[in-house]
Amino acid sequence: MNEQDERHEPKQTVDLGIHAGYPTGQLARAFTTAAAHEDPGARRRAERRIGRWQDVLAGMAAGTLTVGSRTPVAGLPAWVTPEVVRGGFATGAASAGGPLLPHETATARRAGVRADRAALFAYWLSDAGLAELTALLDSGAYEVAVPEEAALLTVAWLLRSGDRLGALRLLETLQPFAGRLRFAPRPGTAPAPSDAAVAHRLTVGEAGTAVGRRRPNPGVEAMREALAVWNPFFDEMLALWLETAAGSGSEGSGTAGADTTGADTAGSGDAGRVGRVLARTPDKDWLRRAAAMLRRYERLAARHTLCTKHRKAGENPLSLRLALEEYVTRRALDPARFGRLQHAVDSMVRRRGLPGSGRHQELRARQAADAARPSHHALAQLVARRLSVLPQDTGTPDVAPLVAPVTDEEAQASGLTAGAAIPEVVRRTVESALSAPLATLVARGVVPSAEVLAGLVPQLVASTTALAYPDEALRTLMAATYRAFRNRRSLLLLNLERQVRIEELPWVAAVAGLRRQGEAGRSARTALVHLAEVSLQGFPATILPNPLVRELSTLARQAGEDVPFVEELAADIFMGTFSGKFLKAAAGAGRLLGGSLYERYYGLDYELVVALEESAHGRGPLEPGTSAQSARSAQQDFADLCHAYAGVRPRTWSVAANGKVIEQAQILTTHNLAAVAGPLGAAPAPGWADLARRCFTTVCRLTAQVPYNPRPLPTIKDAAYAWRQMLFHLSLCAADERAAVLAALDGETARHPSHVADRLAPALAGLRLVAAGGSFEADGTAEGGAARRFLGWTTERHWLRDAPLGSLGSPKERQHLL
Repeated sequence: MNEQDERHEPKQTVDLGIHAGYPTGQLARAFTTAAAHEDPGARRRAERRIGRWQDVLAGMAAGTLTVGSRTPVAGLPAWVTPEVVRGGFATGAASAGGPLLPHETATARRAGVRADRAALFAYWLSDAGLAELTALLDSGAYEVAVPEEAALLTVAWLLRSGDRLGALRLLETLQPFAGRLRFAPRPGTAPAPSDAAVAHRLTVGEAGTAVGRRRPNPGVEAMREALAVWNPFFDEMLALWLETAAGSGSEGSGTAGADTTGADTAGSGDAGRVGRVLARTPDKDWLRRAAAMLRRYERLAARHTLCTKHRKAGENPLSLRLALEEYVTRRALDPARFGRLQHAVDSMVRRRGLPGSGRHQELRARQAADAARPSHHALAQLVARRLSVLPQDTGTPDVAPLVAPVTDEEAQASGLTAGAAIPEVVRRTVESALSAPLATLVARGVVPSAEVLAGLVPQLVASTTALAYPDEALRTLMAATYRAFRNRRSLLLLNLERQVRIEELPWVAAVAGLRRQGEAGRSARTALVHLAEVSLQGFPATILPNPLVRELSTLARQAGEDVPFVEELAADIFMGTFSGKFLKAAAGAGRLLGGSLYERYYGLDYELVVALEESAHGRGPLEPGTSAQSARSAQQDFADLCHAYAGVRPRTWSVAANGKVIEQAQILTTHNLAAVAGPLGAAPAPGWADLARRCFTTVCRLTAQVPYNPRPLPTIKDAAYAWRQMLFHLSLCAADERAAVLAALDGETARHPSHVADRLAPALAGLRLVAAGGSFEADGTAEGGAARRFLGWTTERHWLRDAPLGSLGSPKERQHLL
């Protein structure tokens, strides 16, 4: 959604293809970054992006790239992993292609063959090569960074297991690409034993690298230098000047420790005035000590360069030093220099007291203690050393010893202070290496969002999927293949095409018949339900992100569960129709939510949706002929229904209009909530009422951000999605629980800025209206517009952006917010 989209009606269009505008814009951005960015690393990365986007545009112009297809690169089948850039555009290159990598060159040198992939492919199929592959299978000491790197290991496994025919068929598929793609694994270390019940965000090695990269903070280190070096030094210089002040004690000797002026109580009246400096003429001993102090200053200044305050014009330390240099040289000060010196002495004593006085000593003691504290950098290096002795390629089950305070032994070895606490920023990084069940990681904040959760799930799904294979070496290989496959970037697809599935990889298909469905299927179902519950409980107000939806779909297939999980569609490339699984998901939601608060609030007709889905399968009263015709007709009827609910004419196009149609599909399907709560039976431990309350808290939090956001429409959309999740959770509550949640909503809005209650008042009025048995008008309003149905997408100005002036605070704040 953007301002332009919400101000204009959808426009007619006949061409929904992908043009060069987006790649051209990305290329221009990369050029700008490469030319102007201050960071050399950012410039280098931008230069690489320039090359990739140039490849995209050249391929589109030459017709060798078909953007929107699941086989976008001419001559490469769907199973080949393409190089994909932002937006899902393929560059024309294969991820397993390109120049030989160092380990490939080393293999060619060791095997005595040409340094090209065709020769390496032939070597791996020789007796020596197959023996090496078999040894890798047994040891597990390999890495699979892209799925293709598992292909020849699969060939070796098939040959060892006696399936020569299967190995030959696989080789026939691979042979045409032998000179172009990497089909052998990378050298690595033996993997740690996998556990399908736990996951980690970072490996110990990755956490150690991240912690070890922490550099000293220049500002903090400059402050530390000021406290430890320059403050004590200029205290001495101040004391030296105070020896010359009237009433400082015996002439030409001692320090200013004798407080005859009352300066120790500086801060009231003229107590900070110490008398005129140079009221006593310095003697030779004073001059000798002054010259020595100036020489020491030069040595300190050469060694300690972080803090520069003592060099800045107008600062008291500079006034003290320049006056001392002039007096030692000339035995006199000009009036201007003397005035600045007197001002510096007076102000320093007034602020801190006389050097050696009680107040001054207390201040300097605190500052010395601060300076003596270990730096974050030093403590991070200590933690990096602790991490370095652990296995580097997995997580750790216990992070407590890694973030414990500095021990006596460590203090003795490193010079750090015993008992010093590890900084929170370092602790958080180490926590990311915690290997624990997903629910534990969510509860401890290691997984802060559904998007982060989606990034961890492939670890669990890989282990769970691999359990179906009977052989340990094959399980390890298939788990590695799955993890690499999940790093494959999604393509931009049109015409309801779907992303490539792992089952389509030829080497995975070659061993698919060996999968055991019984126990493995039960394990997959357990993992599926657990993952769904963790997602619901951890992030009840967030729709499942597409990567997580893909993992749930994989687990459902492994478990033999026919559950239709649907992805979030992109409004800017939406083609106006939906695949069959959307209708199936909507019908499942209808069977769960028929007659519920959810159906009545959104004005749905779930009976019609269920009838459409039944007719698509040749069942029910709407059956219109052959099953294929029925399916196509039902899908079109579902798309037309979404358009009708959205108030958008079919075959019209704009991003905002597309968003409205997609949102209606999400409402009808509940965007996977009904799928996990219905056929899978996922039940959050805190209960549906708790999830509904947390959703409303998120709605309030997001609404509070609206007036301060120059582009608030994505925030409004997310708030509407959280509202929809709340409606679903409320619909599964018992009547008394639902009433209690509704009664508490006003109390929750009161915890947020006053404009939140005013902005949400129409939505709350609409919710209470429907809960009491009422309904909205056809335009989604009631009670003369005082009650509204809360949706995220609109082609007009969204009503949530407006609030009564009285709720916006001061006139200045109102002007800012409006």
